Amino acid sequence: MARNALTREEVLRAAASLVKQHGPAALTMRKLAAELGTAVTSIYWHVGNRESLLDALVERTVQDMGAILPTGRTPADRILSLARTLRRELRERPHLIAMVHERGLTDRMFLPVQQALVHEVHAAGLRGARAADAVRAIQFQIIGFLLVERNRERSPAQSPAESELWDPAAAPHDPALARALARPADPERIFLISVRALVSALLAAPGR
Repeated sequence: MARNALTREEVLRAAASLVKQHGPAALTMRKLAAELGTAVTSIYWHVGNRESLLDALVERTVQDMGAILPTGRTPADRILSLARTLRRELRERPHLIAMVHERGLTDRMFLPVQQALVHEVHAAGLRGARAADAVRAIQFQIIGFLLVERNRERSPAQSPAESELWDPAAAPHDPALARALARPADPERIFLISVRALVSALLAAPGR
């Protein structure tokens, strides 16, 4: 039996969940209606046809990404919080982000985070071209790291594996380094190290 009091937000939330898990090709009005326990006609009434639904999901994704806010006591802390949250949000919704990109809305989607970064580099005393370079360097670091991370996740199994390539016995000058490189990388830790180092360098006073 079709359910009552279905809302547009419930439809969009369920549709976003399907796309997150299986990609946009898996999103059909019939599957969405089954997920919500309602009639297909009810879905059409709330969001229009499938193309209108996809457009609404793109707009919702842009709005969600624009809601990222910094936390922390210092500009460096707040920039790091923005970077961590942006990476997490991008990782959690690759299919939706791809849909935004396909519609030419990537720059608009990133604008609120970019504006937040501008605010923080200004708070750190940067102005003009130096401030712009800092904002873009941070953005490029976040996106570039994410692309490398995804490439590693999707790459075929390596032979020999990294753990086999770094044998402590073959590196007697620094066996601790060899043991560390033989262990699987911790992307979150490496991300924080790299962003923290970059931000520290960018916010340092000229000549220091």
